[in-house]
Amino acid sequence: MAHPQLMLSNQLCFRFYALERELMAAYRPLLDELGLTYAQYITLMYLWEHEKGTVGELCSALSLDTGTMSPLLKRLEAANLIERHRLATDERTVEVSLTHKGRELELKALTIPSHIASCLLSSEQDEQSRKYAELRRMLDETLSQLKQTRKERDEAGRK
Repeated sequence: MAHPQLMLSNQLCFRFYALERELMAAYRPLLDELGLTYAQYITLMYLWEHEKGTVGELCSALSLDTGTMSPLLKRLEAANLIERHRLATDERTVEVSLTHKGRELELKALTIPSHIASCLLSSEQDEQSRKYAELRRMLDETLSQLKQTRKERDEAGRK
């Protein structure tokens, strides 16, 4: 006997899982052309926006742990897209910045967001912009709520 709360069709998390898989499938050919994984792409997006950042800032902004970030940065450095160096003021802190090649890649990536948006939304520009903004707002609110709930549960567990 299937309980409604355990039916796959009633699970919001399953919809997110399926959506994530489809989004990654849409990104994959675009990122393959650039020789990037999605995690590398979002790391570069942060650097294109901020010019540089510490490993800690990148981890925080991208919701990645250092165990994921360190090998990712090594691969980007091996591809000559970024440079890493320790800060003279604090040897424990590693700063990451773009190389010339990393900056040039930004121009090649310019069409990716609009391509992904066109996969998600209608062809009417005004309606597309409104739906895209609403979708981003709803996802931001959901993510914020989930993080807050997890933080509260973690704090309650420590007491």
